[in-house]
Amino acid sequence: MSRASRAKAIAQAAAVGGAGLVGAGGAIYGVLIGQSRLARRRIGTPGEAPFNPSGTYGADSSGSGDPVRLALLGDSGAAGFGVDEVDDTTGAVIASLLSAAINRPVELQCWAVVGAQSEDLPGQIAQVLPFQPHAAVIMVGANDVTNRVTPGRSVALLTDAVRQLLAADIQVVVGTCPDLGTVRPIPHPLKWIARHWSRSLAAAQTVAVVVAGGRTVALADLLGGEFDTNPDTMFGPDRFHPSAAGYHAVAAAIVPSLAELIGDSPTSHTETARLAVERAAAAAVEVGGAEVLADVDQTASASWHRRTLRAVLRRPPGDPVQSEGSVVR
Repeated sequence: MSRASRAKAIAQAAAVGGAGLVGAGGAIYGVLIGQSRLARRRIGTPGEAPFNPSGTYGADSSGSGDPVRLALLGDSGAAGFGVDEVDDTTGAVIASLLSAAINRPVELQCWAVVGAQSEDLPGQIAQVLPFQPHAAVIMVGANDVTNRVTPGRSVALLTDAVRQLLAADIQVVVGTCPDLGTVRPIPHPLKWIARHWSRSLAAAQTVAVVVAGGRTVALADLLGGEFDTNPDTMFGPDRFHPSAAGYHAVAAAIVPSLAELIGDSPTSHTETARLAVERAAAAAVEVGGAEVLADVDQTASASWHRRTLRAVLRRPPGDPVQSEGSVVR
């Protein structure tokens, strides 16, 4: 089964309450269990809570107007775990870059939690809704893979979260599951399986989110290629979570989508193709920072039971790692 077909199958299963597709047979599964335990011992467990980046960014800039309210949900990647300064967390960099892009202050509230899985999103959303943000960023999926949550359940939970936020008139950008095959303490063959599962989940997340009405930014190859090539720079001390440079790369990839949604400013992405959503999803996970959103001309008439939704695939400008910006509060 191709990645595009698998992504569509998982998203369809999630839409009707199925478990989706799951990985290996008994013998291989036993090997993976042993290796995953070894990898967890090598990586260790977080010893302290991450910084809370919640606050207003860009208030002292030349921007005008009321602050844009932004919510950040998800796991340690969204929380920015492991950095030495709060201004290097994912949320702080996203808020600062967004403020500069739209020339308005950004009021950020971060509800992301280290170790969170997709099943934790309902609790985070319950806290988000009273805040009434203009937009929300979700980054989740890595812990679903490492805890062997079935892809169908993982995607169904994310889809419900996206729909709930959109129903509250909150724009949604999802940073899809990163490539866990780059994590150094994970041995072979678990490394290959982790890469395959995480990229398959990222593609399925993309299909489901776009069908639900949100948009996605691919983190798999963004983190995969750069992190695989420059592990000492892009990973933090635990060799599992990103470094400050890694979080800057993630933030710089997500901000153009947010700026277009919130500030009605032209995107810096280049439209690559208009494809069936599952094909766009499969292509996106191979291009770090690639954005996928519904083709607005076809959204109203699309459904699983009629014709396939078409999506717009956009390629990011240059290398997002080069786009680090200073944090302005």
